[in-house]
This record gives sequence, structure tokens and C-alpha cells, in this order.
Amino acid sequence: MEEIKFVHLEEIPEEQIIELMNNEKVGKLLPLLADGFTQAHCEAFLKSKKLLWEEHGYGPWAFIINGEFAGWGGLQPENGEADFALVLHPTYWGWGRKIFNKVKAWAFTELDIDSITVLFPPSRLNSKAIYRLGFKEDGELTIDNEVFIRFRLFK
Repeated sequence: MEEIKFVHLEEIPEEQIIELMNNEKVGKLLPLLADGFTQAHCEAFLKSKKLLWEEHGYGPWAFIINGEFAGWGGLQPENGEADFALVLHPTYWGWGRKIFNKVKAWAFTELDIDSITVLFPPSRLNSKAIYRLGFKEDGELTIDNEVFIRFRLFK
């Protein structure tokens, strides 16, 4: 039976997170990681993600699929919004919908938020999947001098 578990990021060995973030295929989808992801980046990353949980009561998880670290993501506060992020190892591409559906159910029921956003770089050519999930285009946002298209899904 296929199984997806959500665990806290600090439960994952740092070298596995570093390997994921430096994966060439993953890197092409993450314009904010243009300079690579070092041990120091990983330590700062983990600290900042833990702080989100402490300050907002939600943040990203690590995803374990069939016992293996598959990636990370979930909801993160972004400019006052609950933004969905998803970074999966290419081996697990195709699992995004199942993960998103679990996060969406949690967000709309347990957190009782009104909408979820997703940010895509304009270079991302496969944004059609986001429309199939019910998202609508909702403007642009610039983060660290990178432009992103914002999509929104209402409860």
C-alpha cells in the first residue's frame, strides 16, 4: 500500500535535504536557489521553517513516501497568505496531487483558512496542473528580485 507521511523537517538528515535542493532537475524549478544549497543554507533553512511553526502554527513538512524522504512542502506564510510550496525529488514527481489534497483538507478544515496561494515562476511551463486543482491566477509577486505568478484557491 502506498503511504505518505508528513513529519517535521528536522527529522530528516540534513545531507538528504541538501541533496534534494541541489538536484539539477529540482534546481531548474527553483529560481531562488541559483547559487546552490550548502550546509550553512540548510541550517538557516531548517531554523527559519521551524520558526514558522512556532510563530504561525503552521509551516512546511518533510514528506515520507513508502518509507523514503521524497521532499518537503506544505503551507508557509507569504505576505499574509497561506502559500503552498512543494519541492519533490524527481523520483516522486506525480505525487504532488495526493500531497496537495492532504494539505488542502488540513488547511480548510483544521486551520479554517479562506484561501491558499501558490507562486510559480513565469518560466514554469507546466502550470496547467494548477488550474486543474481549481486555482485561479491572482496577480504577481516579487521575492528577492524574482517575479512569480500568484494563483489562489478559495475554500
